[in-house]
Formats: sequence, C-alpha cells, structure tokens
Amino acid sequence: MGPKTTKVYETLRTRLAAGDYAAGDKLPSERTLVEQLGIGRTALRQVLARLVSEGLLEVRGRSSYRVPGAVSVQRPEGLEPWRIHGERDVYDNRWVRLQLWDVEPPGVKRFEHHVVRLHHVAITAVIDDQDRVLMMWRYRFVPKQFGWELPGGIVDEGEDPADTALRETVEETGWRPKSLEHVVSYQPMVGMVDSPHDIFVGHGAEKVGEPTDLEEAGHIEWVPLADIPGLMARGELLGSGTLVALLHILAARRTQGLTTSH
Repeated sequence: MGPKTTKVYETLRTRLAAGDYAAGDKLPSERTLVEQLGIGRTALRQVLARLVSEGLLEVRGRSSYRVPGAVSVQRPEGLEPWRIHGERDVYDNRWVRLQLWDVEPPGVKRFEHHVVRLHHVAITAVIDDQDRVLMMWRYRFVPKQFGWELPGGIVDEGEDPADTALRETVEETGWRPKSLEHVVSYQPMVGMVDSPHDIFVGHGAEKVGEPTDLEEAGHIEWVPLADIPGLMARGELLGSGTLVALLHILAARRTQGLTTSH
C-alpha cells in the first residue's frame, strides 16, 4: 500500500475500533467512501480487502461490507495448523477432482489424506411478501428420493457468486429476485471435501418466464416458511445449502422476535 492508501486503511480501522460502526452495521457504499476519503475505487478495495482478511469486515454481496456481529467467545491462540508438504491428483474431470495430500498434524506422524475438490456453489432463498420461500420439488438419484430444494448452482470461472445466485434462480424457476443479500459462506464437508458454498437471501421476485434449465428444474412452488420445520421433520429438505439457508432465515426471525419482545 502507498502512503495515501495506508492512511485510508488506518482511518477506517480507527473508525471500526472506536465503534463508529456498530456490530451488524453496513459500511457506506464504495461511491460514498471514495468521495469521503478522497481515494480511488481500486485503492479503496485494497483497503477493504485487508480489513476483511483481518476479520474487521464481512463481505455481503457485491461491493457491500458489514461489521461482523458481536460475539463473546474469543479465538483460541497458540494452536498450530497442519503442515501440508504436497498434493497429487488421483482422478480429475470437469466435475470432481480426487487428490492425496501429504499432511502433518501437530505432534502426529505425517500421512496422506484424501481430498475431494468440487465446485464453488451459490444457493438462493427468495422470500415474498407473504412469508413464502421459492422452492423446487425434485428427484435426486443418489439418495433415491424426492425433496424440496432451493435454486442454486456452480459459480463459473471469474463469475461473482451473486451473479450466479441470480442466474441460477432465473434458469431453474423462471422467477427473478428483486434484491439479493449474501448471508453466509461455508464448507459442507470440511474434513475431506473442498466445495465453498455461498448462501444468498432474496426479497421479492417477478416472473420473467419459464425455467430454461430443464435438467435442474422441477415442480416449483412458493412454500410457507411456517411449513419448514414440518418439512425438515419429514426429511423432505434435501441438500446442505437448502438447510443452511432456511435455518438462517428462521433463526434471524426468531432473534428479531426476541429483540422486539424486549
């Protein structure tokens, strides 16, 4: 970073440390920050990326940043990560890569560990003004069962996950969300599988046509959020992305309800 960029970094870091932005607050838009701080957008993004890497900011959708929510638990210190001495491919095609990694956990003899690399995925839960979520009833041949799923798919090389979320929703359902917000990123099987999942929540949608991805599309329905616990109990919610997104929505609404009641 140059002197100007470093100064802007220190300014924003000081504001965050001083509590100018509360936990959960969104930062002003990039355009506003550029005008306020007198810095170019590219340099500003370098600053914001550094603050994200330090855990002082979270990325929420395209060019949207938020102060992480307050937590009481502290990160443990003094623990050592595993050492990775190398990796080699066992099998590779356009869908899946199987590798063996030469790893050494702290205090343990090094060994080879299987790693499965899958694609980066974006999943979207679209909510309408009647508290219903846009879902698809689909058959999955691996578990050999039908179930409800949210639209989602693979993030193409160089594609913004938010663009993937929007594109896949339109292709699979024919509905276009009016807005999208990134709520969480996670790994579904972190011990052996590398497959980053980005979860988005959309509000409102307009019908723009029929589904164009016939392989992925299924019966489409607006499902009441009140039905989600029952569908979960019946084992009809398939896929970790669907579960994570819907549990996030239900938890957020419960938290808001408790806050309002107090």
